[in-house]
Amino acid sequence: MSSIRWITYSGILSGAIGVVCGFWMITSPGEERKKNIIKSLPEANPLRMQETRRLTALQLRVLKEAAETDENITRRYSK
Repeated sequence: MSSIRWITYSGILSGAIGVVCGFWMITSPGEERKKNIIKSLPEANPLRMQETRRLTALQLRVLKEAAETDENITRRYSK
């Protein structure tokens, strides 16, 4: 009885995994769609990318300064 139950549950699990993989293959975008999605990302714009890099550099500078001092620097930037 136990082996029949194990075989049945294994078959159900295998079938469910197959169905999920099938749906994933159907709904996933193709190569053309992926290229269009990448082109429409904000990071594809050079000006936007430059602004993001500048902001990241400013944030890293503030974090570095905060790590080097014992002073509470959040009061300095909250004005």
